Amino acid sequence: MVRSPVSAHKPLRESAAVEDMMARTRMAQYGTRHGHAAGKLQAMRDNDCVEVAGVFEPGPQRRAALAQSGGAFAGVHWFADKREMLDDESIAAIASEGLNAESLDQTEEIVAAGKHVWYDKPAGDDWPQWQRVTAAAEQRGLLIQMGYMLRYHSAFRQVTDWARSGFLGDVFSVRAHMSTCLAEDARALIAESHRGGIFFDLGGHMLDQVVWILGRPTNVTSFLRNDSGAVPAFQDNTVGVFEFDRALAIVDIAALETRPMARRFEVYGSRGSAILVEPFEPGGQIRLCLAEAKDGYRAGEQFVKLAGESRQRTYELELEAFLATIEGKQPPDRPPSHELLVQETLLRATGAFR
Repeated sequence: MVRSPVSAHKPLRESAAVEDMMARTRMAQYGTRHGHAAGKLQAMRDNDCVEVAGVFEPGPQRRAALAQSGGAFAGVHWFADKREMLDDESIAAIASEGLNAESLDQTEEIVAAGKHVWYDKPAGDDWPQWQRVTAAAEQRGLLIQMGYMLRYHSAFRQVTDWARSGFLGDVFSVRAHMSTCLAEDARALIAESHRGGIFFDLGGHMLDQVVWILGRPTNVTSFLRNDSGAVPAFQDNTVGVFEFDRALAIVDIAALETRPMARRFEVYGSRGSAILVEPFEPGGQIRLCLAEAKDGYRAGEQFVKLAGESRQRTYELELEAFLATIEGKQPPDRPPSHELLVQETLLRATGAFR
């Protein structure tokens, strides 16, 4: 059941306040162990159009610990059993925020319960299962929106708009660097369940941008190395090379970089280039270079200033788009075919298949 949001610009009588609460979209959260879980819950709690029905965490010890914690989880209702959440017809949508090893199964349960899913990346390791889940959602008219928050970041949107519109000419190269500094216990946890190490964990963010610009790669070659030796089963220094008919994309991700990380996103075309100068969060400027003046920009190099967004603000923008789509106010910002393509490309890069 989808509830429509209402304006909250003027004082409400007590009865009107109850009606306002009933009109908000009721959402819940399944899982808490994804790295974005607290931020996504906070975004729901801060949105006037959302009523947070509660959180279900399958791990009793973690549930008990979070129930005593502050921050986003302070005072939240904890479901004792997942069926309380899944069987509640008043809950229209659920944020899927379990560990990457849990979340695809949890997302399948959410879809089977007839609810929209705000699903944090990536979409698991089981490609046939992910295809099955997305097909079931489409058949039932349900939205699965992946948690690639950078697609809602103004600087990334500007660069991809320039690339897709032909403003930069024919794009022949995309280069992306999104390394991190990951603790050894976190590396070991990923290595227990997933192929591809740090590329599996973070690569989808960059591939979400790459395939939105260039489509499906014709060939994928990856270099998945363990160069620190700290957690031998974990690939901590990785590069993916993606070939297209007339372009190449290179995505490099390591778990070893000294903070703060120097993250960059670069697009090169026959008539210009656009480089998101680090740090790309909050993303305050783009280096734009054009062969000739156009659309108010001069030929040659210039730096385009933007306000940029914090990580939490991009979560809020994700949620706003999610709500607008399930309420019928806009089509999805990315079609289901794109969500499938990102995951297929990620799994090709991590060696699940080619």
